[in-house]
Amino acid sequence: MRLADRINPSLWWRLSWQLSLVIIAVVVAVIIGLCIWATTVVSPNVAREDTITAVIAGAVEPDAQGRLQLRETPELKALNQEHRRLWYIVATTDGTSVSYGVVPQVYTEIAHLTHLFQDADLRGSKSTTEIASIENVETVVGEVRILFGGFNDLGWPALALLARSYPIYIPLVAIAVPTIFLSVFLIVRHAVARVSDVAQKASEIEPRRPEARLPVDGIPKEIAPLVVAFNGTLGRLEDEFRKRQRFLIDAAHELRTPIAIMQTRIDGMPEGQERRRLLDDVARLAETAEQLLDFERNDQASDLHEAVDLVEIARMIVADLAPLAIAAGYQIAFQSDVESLERNGNRPALQSAIGNLVRNAIDHGGNEGMITVSVSRAGMVSVRDEGPGIPVEHQELVFEPFYRVTPKSKGAGLGLSLVKQIVANHRGQVSLKSGSTGTQVAIEL
Repeated sequence: MRLADRINPSLWWRLSWQLSLVIIAVVVAVIIGLCIWATTVVSPNVAREDTITAVIAGAVEPDAQGRLQLRETPELKALNQEHRRLWYIVATTDGTSVSYGVVPQVYTEIAHLTHLFQDADLRGSKSTTEIASIENVETVVGEVRILFGGFNDLGWPALALLARSYPIYIPLVAIAVPTIFLSVFLIVRHAVARVSDVAQKASEIEPRRPEARLPVDGIPKEIAPLVVAFNGTLGRLEDEFRKRQRFLIDAAHELRTPIAIMQTRIDGMPEGQERRRLLDDVARLAETAEQLLDFERNDQASDLHEAVDLVEIARMIVADLAPLAIAAGYQIAFQSDVESLERNGNRPALQSAIGNLVRNAIDHGGNEGMITVSVSRAGMVSVRDEGPGIPVEHQELVFEPFYRVTPKSKGAGLGLSLVKQIVANHRGQVSLKSGSTGTQVAIEL
């Protein structure tokens, strides 16, 4: 899962930053469009008026008698030289005014009224093409109104408006981007919540439960085909699993007859070492066939609610297999913390599991020492031998089907795998502890 998180990009992150870019682009496009449209509405002087009025306002001062005058500052001088046709009239709110440049005739008629206008855009008259503006500014002599015109060029009005509109779009973007990230996170989390549930159910599907299917209800229609395809794959796997299971069950059944015939023929042979060796081989073959049959049919044991006594089962297994253990060179003992211990389960399956633990100890305990079968008050049944132990690198593998620690070891490698399967069906756990002083395998229900 962690590897998938590193390799696969986050849907939330991808949608968030992509939508943020889209929103920012839309905001910028709208602002630029509005600025271009505004150039048809506002004064064409808008790109120059701030600069010109600031320079003129900086040159306004009172003379010795307190009357309005314009001091020729370096900035004003440079402005007049840059725009040779520039003219302007500066008027105080009480009507006092000064002027500079050649004022067009049409505007001289309203020059004495300049102090009455706070802001104005003068254009569109048929009598002149001269564009003029009136701006209201603060100076050292107080509030003045400036009527001006006659620029060499009007600059870029759209860019000027864009620069002025930053108090609108900067806060808009600053608010929109975090809002998008939060909104997309909540929307995506809500949209994929059902997908996460399906992923959780997919992770819980067990190899020997192929009949499980993933729910499609509530899944977004864009993802539903993937779930349907996955269910189809599970269906095909189930068909193949059933075919393999039927084949192995049939094969194990078919092996019983020739094994029985072989055992009968060997029983008729005269006593000797060869007869005993053949009987051991046939017994091993018969046990493998029975284990294979149990392994494949174990899933069919559906009744797991029968009350069974673990103490009784363990005691019975010890009694049945004691002769085999003693003949192999062991001592065998049974211990229990309680007189009886009931659990719900399938009795034949649990008998098979405990029996396989004891047989495994007999086969791999080194043919010496004590085999101890014990039942704890907590419901743990353990089988311990005093053999050479299982190497660490093999301890996780001994529960795999057909796995054997050494190629020449007895059995087909199905015993512990069958135990694990039975215990898993009973919602229990299997544990293994092994060292140089022996091996203990325990099941807990």
